[in-house]
Amino acid sequence: MEEAKVVAQRVGYPVLLKAESGGGGRGMRIARSASELPRAFEEATAEALAAFGDPRVYLEKLIERGRHVEVQLMADRYGNVVHFGERDCTVQRNHQKLIEESPAPGLDPEERERTFAAALEACRRIGYVGAGTMEFLQDEEGKLRFMEMNTRLQVEHTVSEFRAGVDLVEAQILVAAGHRLPFTQQAIELMGHAIECRINAEDPKRGFMPSPGVLERFEPPLSHEGIRVDTHVEEGYEISPHYDSLICKIIAHGTDREQARARMLAALEAFSIEGVPTTIEMHRAILSSSAFIENAYDTSFIPGFFADGGE
Repeated sequence: MEEAKVVAQRVGYPVLLKAESGGGGRGMRIARSASELPRAFEEATAEALAAFGDPRVYLEKLIERGRHVEVQLMADRYGNVVHFGERDCTVQRNHQKLIEESPAPGLDPEERERTFAAALEACRRIGYVGAGTMEFLQDEEGKLRFMEMNTRLQVEHTVSEFRAGVDLVEAQILVAAGHRLPFTQQAIELMGHAIECRINAEDPKRGFMPSPGVLERFEPPLSHEGIRVDTHVEEGYEISPHYDSLICKIIAHGTDREQARARMLAALEAFSIEGVPTTIEMHRAILSSSAFIENAYDTSFIPGFFADGGE
C-alpha cells in the first residue's frame, strides 16, 4: 500500500489499480485522489485474490478517453521475434472487448512503426517465448502508452490471422515444441482490413444481463465472402450460467475498412439465433453508427452510445 501511494503521487491522479494475474476487467479499481486510494487498493487486492488466487496489483496512470491498441507478437527460444500488426479494441464495456479491428484506424504511421519496434525490442530483452500481446492506451495527443502484456493468444487474434494469412495457433504450438518461427518479419504481409464481433448470450437492453438457455436455432453466415465464424456451439446447445457467455466470433475481411464493415453488417443480418437474447443487434447498431464510421469514439463510447439510445 505504501508503494502504491508513492507511485500514485509520482504519476498523478487519477490512477488505475489492476490485478497482476487478472484479465477481463477483474481486479480493477480507480482512485481519483489520495483519499480514495486505500479503499481502491483493498477492493482490488481482494477481488484479485478471489478471482485469480493472487492478490498482487500494479498501478498505472488512468487515461479516461483513450483508444485501446495492442500489438500481436510471436517469439521463439532462439531470439526471433515478429509482429502481426496492431489491433484496435476500443469498443468495449466494463473493460470487456466487444469489437476489434486491424489495422487501428487513425493511428499515425510513425507512431505505429515506433510502437512495433518498441514491442519487438521489449520481447527480446525479457527473453519472451510464445504468443503474446502488448497492449497500449492511446492518449488524446495520439501517443501510445504501454499498459500491459497478455502472455497468451487472445480472443481477437483472429483479425491478425486474417490479415497476415498465418495460423497463430499452429505457430504457437511449433514454438512451444522447440521449433524456430516458420517465418520472418519480412515474409509477413499484412493485407486489407479485418473486424471481429463477439456474439454473446447477453441482453444489451437489460444492462447486458447474461442469458443462459438452449439455442433453439443457430445458423451462422458460413457462406458469405470474406467471413469467418469461430464457435463451439450448435443448435440445441445449452448456454450455461456458470461460464463465459461468448457464443461465437464473426470475423470479416475486406480490402479496406469500409468493405470489411459492409461484409460484417451483411453477415450479422444473415445470422439467425433463437432461444436466447444475443448482442447481434447491438453490433449492427454500433457498426452503422456515425461515430464508428467516422472513427470518432474512445473507450467511453459504449456507455454514451446506450445513453443516447444507440444512435
